[in-house]
Amino acid sequence: MFIAGFPAGPWGTNCYVVSTGPGNECVVVDPGKDAAAGVDQVVREHRLKPVAVLVTHGHVDHMWCVAPVAGSYDATAWIHPRDRHLLADPMAGMSRETSQMLLGGKYEWAEPDDVRELSDLQTLEIAGISFVVDHTPGHTEGSVTFRTPYGAAAGQPDVSEVMFSGDLLFAGSIGRTDLPGGDHPKMLRSLTEKVLPLPDDVVVLPGHGEQTSIGRERATNPYLRDLLDEGAAPAVTRGL
Repeated sequence: MFIAGFPAGPWGTNCYVVSTGPGNECVVVDPGKDAAAGVDQVVREHRLKPVAVLVTHGHVDHMWCVAPVAGSYDATAWIHPRDRHLLADPMAGMSRETSQMLLGGKYEWAEPDDVRELSDLQTLEIAGISFVVDHTPGHTEGSVTFRTPYGAAAGQPDVSEVMFSGDLLFAGSIGRTDLPGGDHPKMLRSLTEKVLPLPDDVVVLPGHGEQTSIGRERATNPYLRDLLDEGAAPAVTRGL
């Protein structure tokens, strides 16, 4: 499997291009602000054909370039129905700081021509790759993660899966829950039900920052450690 990731835009949002290999179809995950050029570079360099855009959640730093990327390659955009409204109205999910930063700019957003909705535990078979969708509300109402098998087929026998975690889980932290649609108890429940049961060898590719693993986070992430100890989660979080 081929995975190319790069941080894009003022928020340093990680965008990922996933394929079975050069010259094949591919999937783009979370093309945020200024990500279109990076996607184009990866696609051209490896002779790829984007056929789908997967959106972990509807915050503007993750979906800014969904319509341009999907439109450029005639690709299908996938998003959870609880966040679909943010494709056309991202201001509804923004923080005050983000809104103020964008004030005065002439920005227009619209849904791509082909939008399909995700559901919990759905399996997507796209570009020769299987993705399992986990609905993980908390950061937003429609937050999801995408898990795909990795392992021996990719030359990494010590890695069972890769998880694109969006703003659910970071290296050492979790997503903030103080924005519109955020819910801290739901976040903790998503972590408890969707993250903690995963094997330690699952590689986590987050929406911001460096990659990590479930085992590393289970051992060092204060939020997961507190959940394991049935304690209260600390207050410092990350995200838009």
